[in-house]
Amino acid sequence: MAPMPNADHNLLEQQLKDTIQSFHNVMVQVTAYDSTTTTTNSASSTPAGSHSIPSPLHNHNRNSRASRDVLASEMNALSRSLQAVYRTSTTRTLPLVPPELVQYVDDGRNPDVYTREFVELVRRGNQLMRGKQVAFARFRDVLAGEIESAMPELRDDAARAVVATGGRAVGAENTSHTAATS
Repeated sequence: MAPMPNADHNLLEQQLKDTIQSFHNVMVQVTAYDSTTTTTNSASSTPAGSHSIPSPLHNHNRNSRASRDVLASEMNALSRSLQAVYRTSTTRTLPLVPPELVQYVDDGRNPDVYTREFVELVRRGNQLMRGKQVAFARFRDVLAGEIESAMPELRDDAARAVVATGGRAVGAENTSHTAATS
């Protein structure tokens, strides 16, 4: 999983912060939303001779309209911020989170356990692969030695094949060793 470029990361982080803020603003507006649209005439509801107490319902219709407009604007802002996050995520490659890791977290387990198990699994796989490489290298050397002893005319070809596959040419060493002692 390659890290995101810093500019992309910062842009996406800011967009997510804006989206979270928009969600918070919508939550506040929904909590404070006043949907009552009827108004009461306080003069007709108060008995004669009593003092009229200003009621918050006098301007209720105007307040309800303001609540609706503010909530609508907050919903539009939320929509815009979600669209911005979507555009950013579709134009850039975001890091992928393994589904197994998500399942670990959903199950309430520690993600470090997943990491530890993953590292041990990779280590075991690497050991197995290393064993196969060593076995094939030994087989290559044995096969080259058998080809050289059975068909001496192919000694140079076998040595070249061994060198090309990462080994040391046994026949070439023997030839140089015998030439040095002569």
